[in-house]
Amino acid sequence: MIGEPASTRPNGLKPGAPAPPFQLPGTDGSAHSLPAGGEAAAIVIVFTCNHCPYALAWHDRILAVAADYADRGVRFFAISANDAERYPHDSFDAMKQRVAEQGPWPMPYLHDESQDVARAYDAQTTPDVYVFDAELKLAYSGAPDADFDDPELNAAWLRGALDAVLDGRPADPAETGPVGCSIKWRQ
Repeated sequence: MIGEPASTRPNGLKPGAPAPPFQLPGTDGSAHSLPAGGEAAAIVIVFTCNHCPYALAWHDRILAVAADYADRGVRFFAISANDAERYPHDSFDAMKQRVAEQGPWPMPYLHDESQDVARAYDAQTTPDVYVFDAELKLAYSGAPDADFDDPELNAAWLRGALDAVLDGRPADPAETGPVGCSIKWRQ
């Protein structure tokens, strides 16, 4: 179990911070950008990858949340920023292959080859989750739930943050420590 919610982003995005813009290529062949404020009821950005056991353990839970909240105006983006030269399993081609083998995802899977987007968000791990409200203000950042190894938790922190945003209240907790494999930065 991960434990109690806690912040580990002393220099990163804090609740209320604006979402950094991005435009990244997706495995679907399209370029995807951060929607403008008011275009979605909420936006979820998940930094993830193909090889991390934590990201893989939470993967189905995150996909389930994306599917469950799609009809409520929530947009999800999965972003892989790992150095694909050192970690070929995280290359753009490997990302495309994974989506093709698993069937369609309820969110685009984007490649941050330059790692500029991950740096702008202060992404630390895979996964690392960010929930923004309709005005693109950060409402929650951290882990999907309290234990990657317990599927019954059902991404409770992520779902709770989305419910709060959609109800017009602050997320509680607003920050938890992200848990997973570190982002594989270029050297």
